[in-house]
Amino acid sequence: MIEQTPHVALYARYSSDNQRDASIEDQLRLCHERAGSEGWTIVDSYSDRSISGASLIRPGIQSLLQDASAGKFEVVLAESLDRISRDQEDIAGVYKRLAFAGVRIVTLSEGSISELHIGLKGTMSALFLKDLADKTRRGLRGRVEAGRSGGGNSYGYDVVRRLEADGSQATGERKINPDQAIIIIRIFEDYVAGISPRKIAQALNEDGVPGPRGKAWGASTIHGNISRGTGILNNELYVGRLVWYRLRYLKDPKTGLRVSRLNPPEDWISVLTPELRIIPQEL
Repeated sequence: MIEQTPHVALYARYSSDNQRDASIEDQLRLCHERAGSEGWTIVDSYSDRSISGASLIRPGIQSLLQDASAGKFEVVLAESLDRISRDQEDIAGVYKRLAFAGVRIVTLSEGSISELHIGLKGTMSALFLKDLADKTRRGLRGRVEAGRSGGGNSYGYDVVRRLEADGSQATGERKINPDQAIIIIRIFEDYVAGISPRKIAQALNEDGVPGPRGKAWGASTIHGNISRGTGILNNELYVGRLVWYRLRYLKDPKTGLRVSRLNPPEDWISVLTPELRIIPQEL
């Protein structure tokens, strides 16, 4: 009996977070060579560019799973298992869905994937993501403790662009934007005078004052959320105090989207930045 040649789908993913990653083209070329040496028939290739492996909300992997369920191929070939996913739960789910469809996973690094690979590789990938997050947080904390931004910018400030002594780009430095500082003081003075955030926002819009990011002013832009430190009236940077790590971000397993959670106050990092103060103490 002549054994039928397997139909193979190739998968590749490139994450811009790691410049050492092989490109999509490099990965597919290596997979083509492997399929050729095995005598396999390539029926399609799927890829996701500059997308993290921590989520399955990717068009390439979703198309692959859909076509696998339709019986278009019997093998998925990738460079390594973490190209498919670095999330332990996600990789287990992909493996189960493909196995149910009668499709096996083969990678250039690990060979034919089994339940053992899923458990071990999934654990290692989860540890990698946690270590990466910890290192990123440590780096940002160092910037914050030096009085620099830990990410993003606030209305009332401009980002300072300059080069360090070693030629690298300085990050996290800010300076007061004089025109926006006048608006911030106006908001505080109006609020002290008893004007509601809704009326303050309405007046700013009527005067043609651009809001943060060029959008219209709204009441929530003014009052924000006091526990989360959002909104013009709750921004402690305006009184020369930089507060960081008030919030942490988690991935919602149902949607794959990031959601914020309030950290305990004892975990917050607070640094005095008098050079960035806009609101005088009496106000």
